[in-house]
Amino acid sequence: MENEFQEGKEEVIQAWYMDNTEDDQRLTHHRKPKQFVSIDKLAELGVLSWRLNADDYENDDALKKIREARGYSYMDICEVCPEKLPNYEAKIKSFFEEHLHTDEEIRYCLEGSGYFDVRDENDQWIRVAVKKGGMIVLPAGIYHRFTLNTNNYIKALRLFVGEPVWTPHNRPNDHLPSRKEYLDSLMNKAAAVEAR
Repeated sequence: MENEFQEGKEEVIQAWYMDNTEDDQRLTHHRKPKQFVSIDKLAELGVLSWRLNADDYENDDALKKIREARGYSYMDICEVCPEKLPNYEAKIKSFFEEHLHTDEEIRYCLEGSGYFDVRDENDQWIRVAVKKGGMIVLPAGIYHRFTLNTNNYIKALRLFVGEPVWTPHNRPNDHLPSRKEYLDSLMNKAAAVEAR
């Protein structure tokens, strides 16, 4: 399933290493010179992604296939913007706190755009820009955060296995089993690459 629905994905999902400035979190935060990250590198970190038809998501066979294959039985829609999200400023700040979840975080951008920042194996920030049509899965146990870009709007389909659970565990929470399992998976992937 991870290798399907990939055509044109780079048009809706891009990633790069972030600078360390404290400027507005909604800016691109490219390093100088820019240091882009491949979709393959994201996959090595456990971040899965697809390009889907956001204009017809309710009838999209590709989305149905992904949901069935990965067990995503629940979904809802969330709009993040000053006009639609109560306590917008407080919420956007809380989304940007570095945290992990004990389950996958699955987001499918239906309109607008935003940034999902993830930590690489060396604890460096990678900014993942997601636009309309991009769907990403952040693995359980990965430290990450979310912010809007300067457009201040995203409409996203949130997907869950079973009942929705969205409990952020702010860093540090390295003792959680999901964190340990995630780190083990990174080490196993690195060992497999070295063995080749």
